[in-house]
Amino acid sequence: MDLLDEPVPGVGTYEDFNTIDWVREKSKDRDRHREIATKSKESVLALMKSISDAFSGWLLMLLVGLMSGALAGGIDISAHWMTDLKEGVCLNGFWFNHEHCCWNSNETTFQERDKCPNWKSWAELIVGTNDGPFAYIMNYLMYVCWALLFSFLAVSLVRAFAPYACGSGIPEIKTILSGFIIRGYLGKWTLVIKTITLVLAVSSGLSLGKEGPLVHVACCCANILCHLFTKYRRNEAKRREVLSAAAAVGVSVAFGAPIGGVLFSLEEVSYYFPLKTLWRSFFAALVAAFTLRSINPFGNSRLVLFYVEFHSPWHLLELIPFVLLGIFGGIWGTTRLGHYPVLEVLVVTAVTALLAFPNSYTRMSTSELISELFNDCGLLDSSQLCNYANVSVTKSSSNALPDRPAGQDVYTAMWQLSLALVFKMLITVVTFGMKVPSGLFIPSMAVGAIAGRLLGVGMEQLAYYHHDWVIFRGWCSPGADCITPGLYAMVGAAACLGGVTRMTVSLVVIMFELTGGLEYIVPLMAATMTSKWVADALGREGIYEAHIRLNGYPFLEPKEEFSHKTLAMDVMRPRRSDPPLSVITQDGMSVEDVESLIAETSYSGFPVVVSHESQRLVGFVQRRDLVISIENARQRQEGVVSASRIFFTEYTPPQPPNSPPPLKLRGIMDLSPFTVTDHTAMDIVVDIFRKLGLRQCLVTHNGRLLGIITKKDILKHMAQMANRDPDSILFN
Repeated sequence: MDLLDEPVPGVGTYEDFNTIDWVREKSKDRDRHREIATKSKESVLALMKSISDAFSGWLLMLLVGLMSGALAGGIDISAHWMTDLKEGVCLNGFWFNHEHCCWNSNETTFQERDKCPNWKSWAELIVGTNDGPFAYIMNYLMYVCWALLFSFLAVSLVRAFAPYACGSGIPEIKTILSGFIIRGYLGKWTLVIKTITLVLAVSSGLSLGKEGPLVHVACCCANILCHLFTKYRRNEAKRREVLSAAAAVGVSVAFGAPIGGVLFSLEEVSYYFPLKTLWRSFFAALVAAFTLRSINPFGNSRLVLFYVEFHSPWHLLELIPFVLLGIFGGIWGTTRLGHYPVLEVLVVTAVTALLAFPNSYTRMSTSELISELFNDCGLLDSSQLCNYANVSVTKSSSNALPDRPAGQDVYTAMWQLSLALVFKMLITVVTFGMKVPSGLFIPSMAVGAIAGRLLGVGMEQLAYYHHDWVIFRGWCSPGADCITPGLYAMVGAAACLGGVTRMTVSLVVIMFELTGGLEYIVPLMAATMTSKWVADALGREGIYEAHIRLNGYPFLEPKEEFSHKTLAMDVMRPRRSDPPLSVITQDGMSVEDVESLIAETSYSGFPVVVSHESQRLVGFVQRRDLVISIENARQRQEGVVSASRIFFTEYTPPQPPNSPPPLKLRGIMDLSPFTVTDHTAMDIVVDIFRKLGLRQCLVTHNGRLLGIITKKDILKHMAQMANRDPDSILFN
């Protein structure tokens, strides 16, 4: 039986924790496309199949957008309700959160908009009053108990059902998009558990965000939906194009930033991003944003909680404090983010809840905190941050207020925010990396927003009391609203997030989509670039690259330059002291010989040569394909025994009369493996691996096979050159 004529199930697939061969996958897709195009001219039915095949990508994007948008809306609504559940319950219906509960109340006054008869704190329900030390202790106790319950459920579900559901997910998705296989990471169990535990983890009050994990959730949706379409189910490279678009969808629903999502996928996550994927990412992000907007989880007819409208323009001199915020963000971005075992989740939750409750700025959810810090104080604001000393308002037509002296409440708020800044900086370092779904976007933004608001209020008071100083004289007259503290918070948030992730273009676009502050792009750009420069000067890796390295994944960073003057012969295996290269001859080995070679070695594939003497290269065959093909032949082909000869040649030579039937495996061999000469510079080899997504490359000298270079060999070599442990690269 010629395996060229009849495809064997399983051949061409990959084992877990292995890298895909991009070249082979793209070649498979081209052949499939060519066959469909040829058949489409033969009949109307074939033409319809060709049209449906072309349309299937767009249909898949539509489904990914709808499913991700719906899940994100559900997560937002549930997290809001459960966060408020720690403080009280609605008597109208326990499923209403605090805000929704008070919307329907006719007895709510503007001054006390957060208080209504329908919403009862736990102290009111248990003790009967909300005043006094006993009521405070009761509310405190219930807050801590609910937080512990939520975090316990989250960590238990992750441990029991889906260990891959913990963390942010973005480092692993970056690795998967580079061609690595982690089975189950984007499966249905991971999706279900991640969705449930994400709500629980955010509601517990831990210093983590849902934005990073939403990228993982969207990629899970895409991976599951890919199984509905043969084109994507059977081709790993095509599936990764869909996952690239899903990463854009995740950011689109996380921040309400569809364009920022597409740029995030392009800049930060994707390894291979053709123009077709750009259009499909844009479409999927649009559908997801539209779905989320239809659900309206925040009840404000907007996609995000942070939308703000600043009324005063920024001045050129303000770039100096904006750059200072960028420096702060860069330094914060290089702090060592810790890894803690599962058992510490409850301890960290208890510490977080105990320290967070007394301070109103740490008690509220991080998203609400950022929203309050971004807010531009207007006439209708009752926030403590906006409680300035009264000054006659000169601009009655506008909601904007002039710069005024800070009142007692503002000074109290500044102290609380200073404590909140220290608390957030310390607790985020401990929380990130725990065995619950945890994103770093929102905590990083919160740290930056607090620092920015503190600096903004400081600048505002400086301008009010010293408007005759040289720096303020030209643009800051008495009674004018020249400093906007909310803008400083926004710039600080971007700076800290940029310092942690090293995002630039996508971050600026996300920030202006997030807040609607289109005219503040220059301050955002200045802070983002400064934070990246400072962070890169202190440490070359962003948080995702650091996690990939800690986990030992084989990821060739596209942004990293290879500057060492080494040659292919310095990196290839076998080395001088190693045993000779394991090869298969094209017509001189039996089934038993090949099975012994497979049993004795753990290599992912074998070069095929003319003979051991000549070492002339014929092709390359994958270990998995060999194993599956031999097992299949033993079951389905009559007479195949251990003594049967294996041929990789085009024609089988005549066999002796009583010999068992031969096995033809030319169909599973790669006839055009990538080769380089032994004197090829390693920077060129690294470039070839990055741009073509190779698994391995064979090294020859005058056409004679010398050795092999795998992706893992390159990563080990790069680690060695950077004085790191080469054995930290764990996977193949």
